[in-house]
Amino acid sequence: MKILVLGAGGKIGRAIVWDLARNYKADTVGIVGRKLDILQDVSKSVGGKNIVVHQMDVTDKASAMQVMRGYDVGVSALPDRRTSYKAIEAAIESGINFVDILEEYHRRPDVEEDEDLERPADMSHEEYGNWLHQRAIENGVTVLDGFGFAPGLSNITVGNAIRKLDKVERAIARVGGIPSKEASERHPLKYMITWAFSHVLREYMINVQIIENGKPTTVPAMSAHETFRFTELGKDEQLECFITPGMPSFIYTRPNLEYFAEKTIRWSGHWQAIQTLKECGLLSMELEEFFVPRPFLSKMLTPRLMPKEGDTDACVMYNTIEGVKDGQKKCISQYLWDEGEPNGFTSMARVTGFPAAAGAVLLAQGKIKQKGVVAPEDAIEGETYQFVINELKKRRIVLVEKELPGS
Repeated sequence: MKILVLGAGGKIGRAIVWDLARNYKADTVGIVGRKLDILQDVSKSVGGKNIVVHQMDVTDKASAMQVMRGYDVGVSALPDRRTSYKAIEAAIESGINFVDILEEYHRRPDVEEDEDLERPADMSHEEYGNWLHQRAIENGVTVLDGFGFAPGLSNITVGNAIRKLDKVERAIARVGGIPSKEASERHPLKYMITWAFSHVLREYMINVQIIENGKPTTVPAMSAHETFRFTELGKDEQLECFITPGMPSFIYTRPNLEYFAEKTIRWSGHWQAIQTLKECGLLSMELEEFFVPRPFLSKMLTPRLMPKEGDTDACVMYNTIEGVKDGQKKCISQYLWDEGEPNGFTSMARVTGFPAAAGAVLLAQGKIKQKGVVAPEDAIEGETYQFVINELKKRRIVLVEKELPGS
């Protein structure tokens, strides 16, 4: 089992490398990045003789393909759309199976804010996504797409609940990474950076597709704001959530739902603070007299939102899936609360990196049969679903599920 990890120097990439090398004991774990010193640090921190360093720019397609051909499976922890798509193209052309964690359904590229996404000039976004899918099928490649926390773990848990009901009417996935309660008081916006902040701000501004009244509908990000109390897994906390584009594949793979939306969880007060910034024009990407507001705001906020010494984070999930089973109304609720390790991985690295590693192992073992660009909710079910849930439980990431009478 030879697995290549792209973006191995980041927090999530390191968690993937550690899990593959230490827990799954892969024969070879290749690590890719542009900076040799960072890769060497990753190799040293993980330990073991199964780490192979590849200093490389993944946007160099020829070099990427040459390295990829020496591996069975690739995993991308790259932080942006441009590099993510380039890595997937290289993997497909190299003929290796691939896992990507970005909140993107590469078969249907998001048309909002391209972020320097490069595609053939004669192709629309949808044509480009279909081309990637067909090329993967032709080359016998599986791209397990968006398989981290959200998208990823959120997709397969909601997907599994849907399979338990005879008919599903409403599904809402509420998922988010937050600072610990103590750390939230030490940062503006009650927020702490655990992954690419520029992408977080993008998620707050773009239009998002949901399913409403049985049809795809476009709504503004951060709409449908709600508050809720989380009282499972020994917690009792007041939280809030709002619509974001965290599970884009569901619009296409589960079109028969009456209502579906994915919402980001935050500490109470965050939504109003971001709304104020939006109303002041500070999340705009339009050129003002001397600057573009959002990159400027991101640069100003980033040092203030970085973890301070002793800060930890948490990742939270609260999904509700409502429908009918055996003629009776049912509601399946799913809960997860994971906390970062004070001297180890952040929770965001754990709940994103460990599912990605599990997905790579399943691909390496030939357990996922579909070819093309495949959404998690279609690829992971039955035996493979139980494998992922069991592996996460071994790492103290526990899912609680309750089935109650519906209203």
